[in-house]
Amino acid sequence: MPLSEHEQRMLEQMERALYAEDPKFASALEGNGLRTYTRRRVYQAAAGFLVGIALLMTGMALQQIWVSVVGFLVMLGCAVLAVTGWRKAPKPGEQPAGGPARGQVRQKRSMMDRIEQRWQRRRDEQGR
Repeated sequence: MPLSEHEQRMLEQMERALYAEDPKFASALEGNGLRTYTRRRVYQAAAGFLVGIALLMTGMALQQIWVSVVGFLVMLGCAVLAVTGWRKAPKPGEQPAGGPARGQVRQKRSMMDRIEQRWQRRRDEQGR
């Protein structure tokens, strides 16, 4: 359910007040930090993947199976880390909603719907 014009104006006023009061905190909430964090996480995972390949090859060259297994596990863990980090990264120009997964978005919406229904019930009860 979209916000009413009055609610949108109130939200804009609160945002302006936040920027005026603490611009550093307000800019931190914009989401640019999340994109930088996820990009850094993906780069770190790629570097770890290369380390895993090096361990795998070293283990094969030295004929030490346990080193190869450790290298493979490092590669697997870094691949999972990179893929999950890439999925969570917001698209350029997109405002992240706090970074929730798709299932959590539905859950939050339903929670917001319940809160909204309670608010409407209270207003109706007080209006009688």
